Amino acid sequence: MVKAWLMDNETTDQRLEHHRNPPAFVELDELFKRTGVEYFLINADNYQNDKVLQDLRKQRNYSYEDEITCSEKCLPDYANKLKSFFTEHLHTDEEIRLVLDGSGYFDVRDNEENWIRIAVSKGDLIIIPAGIYHRFTLDSNNYVTAKRYFVGEPVWLPYNRPADDMDCRKKYLKHQSEGFVNLGKA
Repeated sequence: MVKAWLMDNETTDQRLEHHRNPPAFVELDELFKRTGVEYFLINADNYQNDKVLQDLRKQRNYSYEDEITCSEKCLPDYANKLKSFFTEHLHTDEEIRLVLDGSGYFDVRDNEENWIRIAVSKGDLIIIPAGIYHRFTLDSNNYVTAKRYFVGEPVWLPYNRPADDMDCRKKYLKHQSEGFVNLGKA
């Protein structure tokens, strides 16, 4: 089950938890209200037949999928890839990830520019809205396998910050100011 918390400002190893002192956890409903990030628990061992995932794919028109494994052994140019994943960026489309094995962290910015760290592990599916500044890193296990879902052909282009003039960013900020009331959960 996913956990989320406000991060400290330490610049030490990005793979550590980086809790504030004292820790400040963020509940899932609060995570959605502050960032628009959605969470679903999926049966990772039988994801092809998971009703929640089937419904999400149908409702959101996810027609393409692939799988990525991030580990030093499996990912070409591992160190540079992790560095690029951890650079603050946004996308013009939602980012949908279902963790099939392993674990890692997605960090997202809230409306006060705080980083919220989202720890994901097997069975966690998160949907990161288009236009939100975010980043990804492995945790100290240095391994994750995830399914990636897209509407149509994949367009996975990161736009590093600053990208505030992009339409997807402006639309995201509008939804954020409304508390994501118009998005609703699938």
